[in-house]
Amino acid sequence: MKVIIIEDETPAANRLERLVVAARPGVEVLKKMDSVEEAVECFNKGVEVDLIFMDIQLGDGLSFEIFNQTKVPAPVIFTTAYDHYAIQAFKVNSVDYLLKPVDEEELEKAIQKFEQQENSNSNGELKQILNAVRADRANFRRRFLVKTAGRLAFILVEDVAYFFSEEGVTFIVNKDNERYLLENTLEELEGQLDPGEFFRINRKMILASKSITRIEPYSNNRLQLTLNPGFSEEVVVSRHRTSEFKAWLDS
Repeated sequence: MKVIIIEDETPAANRLERLVVAARPGVEVLKKMDSVEEAVECFNKGVEVDLIFMDIQLGDGLSFEIFNQTKVPAPVIFTTAYDHYAIQAFKVNSVDYLLKPVDEEELEKAIQKFEQQENSNSNGELKQILNAVRADRANFRRRFLVKTAGRLAFILVEDVAYFFSEEGVTFIVNKDNERYLLENTLEELEGQLDPGEFFRINRKMILASKSITRIEPYSNNRLQLTLNPGFSEEVVVSRHRTSEFKAWLDS
């Protein structure tokens, strides 16, 4: 079995290689890569590989961008420190999704899934996994407790337009353009929100898809958005998130 590892942290890449070789002594690790750019270049050359282990957060962007730029030549087992990318992972050519640090038993199960799929030429099990992940959406945030006029109130998640950070403080804005202070950071919110409905466009803002009313090209391959309710500053999708943002809108 020929394997490629895409991981931007050298110790993690080396550890994963050791675990894979220990699990399948006959495996051949063809290459270890650390960036979206390097992976795209490699796959464009037509490399022959059976299985790819792919970290999600790489130094030059999310690995989902690889799928937007080239044909990925083999099934993928994703590895990541965060669990909120699970649904996106299973929308592409994914066998399984492992949280770091990778557990030996979970790795063995993932490789077995790959081998079973190769033997049966069936993706039925993968579909079952995807359905299970989608069913887990019930665990995403459904409401937020905020303070207003000296009292506490709830904002339902379906009424949220966007979240933004200003001078280290996080705010939530609802569809009626009412702004409230939140104690959560944007990093925390990313793991609590349904990734099918919310997207972090840059380091300062997470928005709901329903709040976008217009999308326009911007400098340096970025995108400028118009939101409803409007925002006091320019709303721009950062360059390294643009490809993933387009894929999110099209999913």
